[in-house]
Amino acid sequence: MTAPSTETGVIISDEAAAKAKSLLDQEGRDDLSLRIAVQPGGCAGLRYQLYFDDRTLDGDKSDTISGVRLVVDKMSVPYLMGAKIDFSDTIESQGFTIDNPNAGGSCACGDSFN
Repeated sequence: MTAPSTETGVIISDEAAAKAKSLLDQEGRDDLSLRIAVQPGGCAGLRYQLYFDDRTLDGDKSDTISGVRLVVDKMSVPYLMGAKIDFSDTIESQGFTIDNPNAGGSCACGDSFN
């Protein structure tokens, strides 16, 4: 795992950064950031959104990790402080995962938290 960043407070593994960089390279654009946000929703109350974004929002916190610009909006920063983004590519699962020490609990489907 990469050391915690000073701006976003989010930790991104080397595997997750490499996968995000690979996806960004496929897009052929250098203006996209990997944005992680917390939004109301899901059966536990809050859900994560992880997507590529070309916008800059007022109050965004950002870090560049292994060539990937990671962006968190100002409202999501407190919910994501110390969260770890990883990428799994196994027979059982493939995709980005978020391990968040701030989550008090999660739903059975693993899609939302509180």
